[in-house]
Amino acid sequence: MNGSWIYEKHTEDYGVSWKINNILHQEKSEYQEITVADSETWGRMLLLDGIVQTTENDEFMYHEMITQVALHSHPGIKNVLVIGGGDGGTLTQIVKHPAVEHIDLVEIDGQVTEICRKYFPGFQPGFSDPRTNIIIQDGIEYVQKTNKKYDLIIVDSSDPTGPAVGLFTSSFYASVFQTLNNDGMMVTQSESPIFYADIFTSIYRNICSAFGSAHIYMSTVPTYISGPWTFTIGSKKHDPRKIISDRPVPEGMKYYSPAVHQAAFVLPQYIKTQLIKAG
Repeated sequence: MNGSWIYEKHTEDYGVSWKINNILHQEKSEYQEITVADSETWGRMLLLDGIVQTTENDEFMYHEMITQVALHSHPGIKNVLVIGGGDGGTLTQIVKHPAVEHIDLVEIDGQVTEICRKYFPGFQPGFSDPRTNIIIQDGIEYVQKTNKKYDLIIVDSSDPTGPAVGLFTSSFYASVFQTLNNDGMMVTQSESPIFYADIFTSIYRNICSAFGSAHIYMSTVPTYISGPWTFTIGSKKHDPRKIISDRPVPEGMKYYSPAVHQAAFVLPQYIKTQLIKAG
C-alpha cells in the first residue's frame, strides 16, 4: 500500500485523509480491527476500526493533558487506575511522577497492548516501569467488582462505539466514584464539542450526577476530529483548576505547563452555552 491514503469519515459530509507510506501491521482482534501505519506527516499511527487513536508526532498534546492536569492538582496521588490506554501513552506520562507508587492499567483488548509495545517504542517507559501492572479485562467489569481504592482514575478510552460504549454512562461513572478514595479524582477524554456535542454534554451531565459537579478543560489534537478536544474531571475534594505549587513539572513536556493548565479551563462561549443547555 505504498503511497496510498487512509480516509477517516466522521459524518456524511466531513472526513479527513492521511498519506501513508506503508501499513506496518494489521489484524482483527476479538474486539476490533487494529492497524499500525507509517504516515508522511504524523509518523506511526495507531488506528482502531479505521479511526486514528494516537500518532508519534502529536500524541503529547493528548497524553500530557489527560494526565498532567490531575497529577498537578491532586496533592497525594499514589495509586492510579487507567481504564483503556492500551497504547501506553498515558502510562508513560504517569511514570514521570516519582510520588506515584502503583498503576493498574485495565485494557479490554490485549492485542492493542502487545502491538503498541512493538511498534511504539516511545511508550515503552510506561510498560516497563516496575510500578505498572497490566490487567486484560473489561474496565466496566473491573470497577464494578474490584475492592481496591485509587487516588486517580483516568479513562483513556476510544470513541463511544464497540467495546467503549459503556465507558460513557452514568452507571459507569457511579462505579468510578465508588472506586476512588475519599479525596479521589477522575478524568476522562470527553470528545469533540463540535462534532460529538451530544456525547460531550452527556458525559458532563453523567459526571455531574456522580460527583455533584464536573470541570471541563481543553487541548488541541490535530489528528482527532476537528482539532479541539475536551477532557472532563470529576473530583470528590480537590479543585483541578488549582495547581500544587511545590510539585515540579517533569522534564521534557512539549505541551503541558502551569500556564497551559490554568488556561485550559477557560472555555469558549459556545461550550459554555452547550453546558448551560445541558443543565
